[in-house]
Amino acid sequence: MGDDNISTFSADGGQDTVGLPRIVMVTEGSDTSLSSPSSTSPDDDNWADLIKSTEIPPEYWHIQKLVKYMKAGNQTATMVALSCLKDHDLTIEVNQRAIQEIGGLELLVNLLETRDLCCILGGLAVLRDITPNIEIRKKVTDLGAIPLLVGLLSDPARDVQILAAETIANLGRIRKSRKFCRKFGGIPKLIDLLDIKERYLLTPREELNADEEQFLDIGRAGAKALWSMSASQRNREAMRKYGMIPLIAKMMKTIHLDVAIPAIGLLQMCANETSFQLAIQTEKMVDDLITHLANPDKDLKTYCSLAIYKCASDSITRDMIRNAGGLELLVEAASDSTNRPNKPLLAAVTGALWKCANSDESVRRLDYLGAVPILVNLLDDENDGVLTNVAGALAECAKYPPNREKIKSSGGIPMLIHHLNNTYKPLLENVPLVLMECAKEPLCMTEIDELDGVRLIWSLLKNDSKRVQTNAALALSPCVQNAADSGEMVRSFVGALELTVDLLDSDDKNVLSAVCAAIATIARDNENLAVISDHGVVAKLSKLVNTTDDHLRANLGVAIAYCCDWAQNRQEFGKRGAITPLVNYMTSRDPVVHRSTALALYHLSFYSVNCVTMHAAGVVQFLLETIGSKDPILQEASAGCLCNIRKLALATEKVKLKQ
Repeated sequence: MGDDNISTFSADGGQDTVGLPRIVMVTEGSDTSLSSPSSTSPDDDNWADLIKSTEIPPEYWHIQKLVKYMKAGNQTATMVALSCLKDHDLTIEVNQRAIQEIGGLELLVNLLETRDLCCILGGLAVLRDITPNIEIRKKVTDLGAIPLLVGLLSDPARDVQILAAETIANLGRIRKSRKFCRKFGGIPKLIDLLDIKERYLLTPREELNADEEQFLDIGRAGAKALWSMSASQRNREAMRKYGMIPLIAKMMKTIHLDVAIPAIGLLQMCANETSFQLAIQTEKMVDDLITHLANPDKDLKTYCSLAIYKCASDSITRDMIRNAGGLELLVEAASDSTNRPNKPLLAAVTGALWKCANSDESVRRLDYLGAVPILVNLLDDENDGVLTNVAGALAECAKYPPNREKIKSSGGIPMLIHHLNNTYKPLLENVPLVLMECAKEPLCMTEIDELDGVRLIWSLLKNDSKRVQTNAALALSPCVQNAADSGEMVRSFVGALELTVDLLDSDDKNVLSAVCAAIATIARDNENLAVISDHGVVAKLSKLVNTTDDHLRANLGVAIAYCCDWAQNRQEFGKRGAITPLVNYMTSRDPVVHRSTALALYHLSFYSVNCVTMHAAGVVQFLLETIGSKDPILQEASAGCLCNIRKLALATEKVKLKQ
């Protein structure tokens, strides 16, 4: 995925297109706008239909009367009305509408400015219960609630701090609130709430007194609010700047589930940032993550897996995860059939496995744990995010040769080929990579060919995603190379060769590099080489020779080498000025570039004019150095090219002597 593309789930049940599920209290977005286009409000038409089609419940009118009493009455009447209001279920939309439509939101926000503690607590309690509603969140934010709530975070009454932080957590699901919270100094105040004594975090609640429990609740509320705020990159940077990392590292050690969930939820959101990834490493948070990963709670397991997914791109962190027993827990979670309906958890776990598998030691450990058949069994899942991550994990595991046979014997190849018909681009990026590795095994390649997999991979070159094109082209090389009758197979795909050559006009270097690798393989068959030569492959390859990208240079050199062996192709490369730039490739520090360049120069040197051009460009000095290489291919190609240049020189001397 690519590193990393994976599907995410928001708390509202929506789905983003990033690659992994996230059950968070916020919607991703920057603070560049005062509105939150990523949040969706309920349809006003639904409310109108409710009024028309059904009788409005009596609670609606009762709530509106209570709000009127609050408006008209004194302090005592307001307190009584607030108490009665709390007796209703304020999570129901009808009751929320009742408060909103009679102007209750303005009144509740105004209560936050009073000096009466009971009124403030009552108003906060109601606001906390009704602000999960997106429409009310927007309205309350527009009424200026955020600065008032930020001020209440410093109130000496702990109940006020808890309710204010929980209300901010709800409001923080929209961009405007996140921006205002940062602007009015809310981030450092929320971070202060996390400063809890370690003894409270490690002591069971039944052994704590009421005051000590309240400190736990303050930390939990602060973590929830910061979790909500962390959807903004600027807020995440502010959290780091104001010293949140040591405090969150301390909270990670908690034994209390209600504190651990928001703390790790906050951590996995911040783990997008490199500074937090490094902190997870240096502050020894990986061990705590693995400890919480063993907890049976599904949400906690999801957030731990997401944090691992985001951090495991670093090799040191991967080693720490493996040494702490994280792979065992992830494989166990992936194999647990009770987790199948929980798509956010399943996608988080498989995403973590994908990233952890990006090292030989981890792949061997996963092989020992029997992870491959478990992952193959998940290929029949209906969720695209899960499938993407499973394919990514299998692509990493398949780099270890014994696992290719396991994918085949577990029935993975037919399912992988079936997913080539999918339209979800992150999935289409990963599936060709699995088949690319499997194609290196003859039995797997036979099955891929029989199921028409090569044709489907080739068809992905028409996809409008550059990454899909790149990975499909990469997969073609081993497929063509290892197919039983590759030349005939390739020619049987109508328009395939023309499509491949046309991709050399791409403006993406990764696509160009992968296509060059595919052309180098295709060109080894003379008939296919003749076809791509007719489609102008020499001219297109010649246009690319001035590149400075070593990855492209490496594959371009091999493509040029194998395209020389048809008709007048090597002469045409010389006429199009490809020789001198190729000689300049020898100044690269990449030994792979040296090998492919020497191979290209060797094939080009069979035409005498090219030898003259090479000699004039100073190729001999480079070849004399590379001829002593320990790489046999580079050594042989360098010697062959020097030999051809020397033969030309000798022939020229003989002609001069005769004259």
